[in-house]
Amino acid sequence: MNLRDLHYLIAVNEQRHFGKAAESCFVSQPTLSGQLKKLEQELGVALFERNHRQVVPTRVGETIIAQARRVLQESEKLQELAQAARDPFSGPFRLGAIHTISPWLVPLFLGELRQSVPQMELRLIEDITTNLLQQLLDHQLDAAVIATKEPHPELESLPLYQEPFWFAHATDHPYRDDSLIEQRHLQSSELLLLADGHCLADQVLEVCRGKRGLSNRDPVGLRAANLETVVRLVGQGFGCTLIPALAVQPIWLAGMNVTVRPIEMAGACRRVALIYRRSSPRGRAIEAIANQIRHVVPESVELLSPIC
Repeated sequence: MNLRDLHYLIAVNEQRHFGKAAESCFVSQPTLSGQLKKLEQELGVALFERNHRQVVPTRVGETIIAQARRVLQESEKLQELAQAARDPFSGPFRLGAIHTISPWLVPLFLGELRQSVPQMELRLIEDITTNLLQQLLDHQLDAAVIATKEPHPELESLPLYQEPFWFAHATDHPYRDDSLIEQRHLQSSELLLLADGHCLADQVLEVCRGKRGLSNRDPVGLRAANLETVVRLVGQGFGCTLIPALAVQPIWLAGMNVTVRPIEMAGACRRVALIYRRSSPRGRAIEAIANQIRHVVPESVELLSPIC
């Protein structure tokens, strides 16, 4: 048994097809099938049920596959420890970021980061918060920029900044004549939100409900998969929404028929942090990225930690 066989095992479980699994591992199907057959003989159990339509793990196979994942994760940790001991800034650094942060934050710091740490190969992964946290725990990411607390004892966070929400409505909306945007505007508007799974949708609802909550119903209208679609629907008069301060950029909003305004209400904001594993050997690199982000964010957000 070796680590390569465990990679084959997991590939077959994910693909449920020997041919596709072999392609993903860059080997021939006979090679992969033969190695897994030897593994089954060595363990003395069948790991998969095979027929002409599909490949399905047996009950004991599911247990062994789960253990194989843990073994491979630990082997990756050994490699990470060795590399970090040589140079925590060298090699690929896998940084995750949620969709409502990445488009506006990453362009601000990426150029300066490459100049200050040229040996670091930054790889960016955009996803929703739940998936990013799981990828962190599975050692598929080194760190992630999210806007919620780390809900796991194996994870730690470096606070970055507090970002206010701005209220967005169509340029010809009746609110255009109001001098201030307050909670009453939020509670009486039909809200356009991101789809379920995006933490921004939950945060917007929480702000709009306020401490007293909404008395009748949550005034939620359409939902969309990305923030640009939401804002364009606002411009077409389908409702209002809240957008994070970093997204309030004239170039991005141009032509959308949208007016964005600050909200006169305490708590209308989100806290952004860099999340990582407590056991990570790349602490210095993580600190460097956090400090680079703090250096470049605009005055529209409030830093939560001093710049080092």
